[in-house]
Amino acid sequence: MNPREALSMSLRAIRGHPLRSSLTALGVLIGVAAVIVFVILGASLQAAVIGEVGGEDAERIYVWNGPEDAQGPPGAGARAVFTEDDIDRLRAIDGVDGVAPYASVSANGFEHEGDTIAGGDAVATGPDYFTDDAIAEGRAFESGENEVVLTPLAAAGFEEDVAVGDRMTVTFEDGSEAEMTVVGILEDSGPRSPFDGFGEGARVYMPADPIHRTTAENATGGEQRVYPYVVVTADSPENVEAVTSAVRTYLEDESDASEALPGTFGVEIQTNEDLLEQVNGLLATLTGFITGIALISLLVGSIGIANVMLVSVTERTREIGIMKTVGAQKRDVLQLFLTEAAILGLLGAAAGAAVGFAGGYVATRILEFPFVAPLEWALVAVVTGVLVGALAGLYPAWNAARTDPIEALRYE
Repeated sequence: MNPREALSMSLRAIRGHPLRSSLTALGVLIGVAAVIVFVILGASLQAAVIGEVGGEDAERIYVWNGPEDAQGPPGAGARAVFTEDDIDRLRAIDGVDGVAPYASVSANGFEHEGDTIAGGDAVATGPDYFTDDAIAEGRAFESGENEVVLTPLAAAGFEEDVAVGDRMTVTFEDGSEAEMTVVGILEDSGPRSPFDGFGEGARVYMPADPIHRTTAENATGGEQRVYPYVVVTADSPENVEAVTSAVRTYLEDESDASEALPGTFGVEIQTNEDLLEQVNGLLATLTGFITGIALISLLVGSIGIANVMLVSVTERTREIGIMKTVGAQKRDVLQLFLTEAAILGLLGAAAGAAVGFAGGYVATRILEFPFVAPLEWALVAVVTGVLVGALAGLYPAWNAARTDPIEALRYE
């Protein structure tokens, strides 16, 4: 039997039972679609996170402290130990372009033109926290001044959008208030570092001097502000490695922070490249796990094909007997049923690929992720469908091929 005859007979058998064939292909369709949707979501999430962590800030080095066995995002469990002396000495390291302390601020609310909103993400940092192209309107605040920089979401959070030059009142957790001048609106509401988190937010950035109030004694016995996080900016991407090494040496051996840290704590230093590798690893593990779960539905679809093919062999026992009586060989019968199973898998996979890409697109739009479609998965889906169909139909086809023609002709 040549392949064209096998294909023609297989298609005729599939058309002879349209509902059963459709339901069988549906199992493969669901499995392939689920796998593709989760792969697209994983790739899109990865693109979104990488875009927010950013390759554009390749010169940045993030510093925090924490327990040696700390779990969670960068900065989890950090204590305020980096003093202003530490900040100044970090600025003096060769190759350092800027240093910004970072600490969260406990703010209960923000008031503008009589409109008050509940406290959002308030951050005390330094002017060096903002890159030159980060601010769309206005400028960065100056240390020692009652000035703030807002994300677009924070500026639009009031009944009347806040603009550069407007005044707003910040109410802190202890009940005190500070009247601040808005001097800058950022280009976007995304995070400027991993300490901001990985999503867009209505953030209000304030100068650490005078807003940040956590203090501790430094090495000389004087009171200074202390911070849990520090962002160091190298003067070029080429100097990041050397600057990172110098920062680590200072913080571990000479800094006020090294004296203040508990014995179980250590200084953590990561570059943007380190963070991207870490995030990529976590996302790859998560995507693989979820995709593995989706593969279970593909396995269920293959079981459906095997079940239908076994039923088909039983129904066509007399046909098999006649074929073998007129000269069909075992390989001809095997080829016929394997072709039929492969076609069912192919139809399900092709439809599943289309549904999967459409579902992935809709899901990324809902979640506001960039749509990243690994097109190679369309080919993988088709090949997988054919293999799933062929493997699932292997035993039924073998069972049909070994049917005794005399017994088959007697079958009712």
